[in-house]
Amino acid sequence: MLVLITYDVSTSDAAGRARLRKVSKACVNYGQRVQNSVFECVLDAAQAKRLVHQLCALIDMDRDSLRVYYLGNSYQKKVEHFGAKPGYEAEGVLMV
Repeated sequence: MLVLITYDVSTSDAAGRARLRKVSKACVNYGQRVQNSVFECVLDAAQAKRLVHQLCALIDMDRDSLRVYYLGNSYQKKVEHFGAKPGYEAEGVLMV
């Protein structure tokens, strides 16, 4: 299923900047960055739960926010892209 992860981490101090880097690195391990604090991840239910648990452990619940959107398996019909930065096929071939 496609899971959209968005976050807003307070970076007013060094600890916040460190949290932001950790959250970003965790998301990179599971999906593709589509905007600064937005990731699209193709995950199964267990992976999604594991990622959300990991992110909740990283953020400061009093200062930061995390939003998770579960778009399901038919996400191609639910996502439209306009403008710069061409979209990508989330389940397509990835060449490294």
